Amino acid sequence: MPNGFVEAKRQSSGLLTGIERRVLIWIAERLPERINSDHLTGLGLVSMFMVGVCFATWHEVPWALAGVILFLTLNWFGDSLDGTVARVRGHQRPRYGFYVDHILDTFGILFVISGLAIAGDMTPIIAAAFLVAYYVLSIEIFLATYCVGRFQMSFWGFGPTELRILLAVGALMLTVKPVVTVFGVRMLLFDVGGIVGAIGLLITAIISAIGNARRLYAAEPFPVGKGSRLQASDSGSAVEARSRESEVRSLSECRIVR
Repeated sequence: MPNGFVEAKRQSSGLLTGIERRVLIWIAERLPERINSDHLTGLGLVSMFMVGVCFATWHEVPWALAGVILFLTLNWFGDSLDGTVARVRGHQRPRYGFYVDHILDTFGILFVISGLAIAGDMTPIIAAAFLVAYYVLSIEIFLATYCVGRFQMSFWGFGPTELRILLAVGALMLTVKPVVTVFGVRMLLFDVGGIVGAIGLLITAIISAIGNARRLYAAEPFPVGKGSRLQASDSGSAVEARSRESEVRSLSECRIVR
């Protein structure tokens, strides 16, 4: 990789990961050359925006919920296929791809949840809580990717594809039962989903953070004992000596320049 960059190991244990990977490779091998990974990434972002628009307008335009299903499918096509196309064609740009893909995902989830809140199908405070929980888990994943060298793409058997399917099912349920009863309390369907989702995301983030912190501590334990202090002192002295040497060299070079 360029400039010594080492791509993090991708880990996905989603329920549909195996079959999805084979389907994506099959499509990527047959996709026209004029369509590249950037086109697919753009398709994924626009599709998520349109999912939000469809949710926001479905009370006035009932068929818009069919648009939710359509644009979720297009989002899967673009967002899942862009990296596969790059790898199949040998056009990997790991830093650019990782950054662009996931910064756009942060806006994508914002579009969707905002659409539900605008439509009145999710209470704003619950929508905000879900977004906070989603972003907390995202931060944990991205930090672990950098520090641990492992990019975790799914948890508990659920990844992006499985979550798209749940969202599509929820969209269909809106036409049948937008309000449900939980323990005798009537609640919006997506409020229930938002609460359960937020709790699940936060618990996942906490468990993952504890596990990664333990791995990093084991890899970089805190120095203990007299020997460690002496070693640290020797290292500090060596660094100080090198610093003085560098300073003297710099002063000498300045005198020569002058």
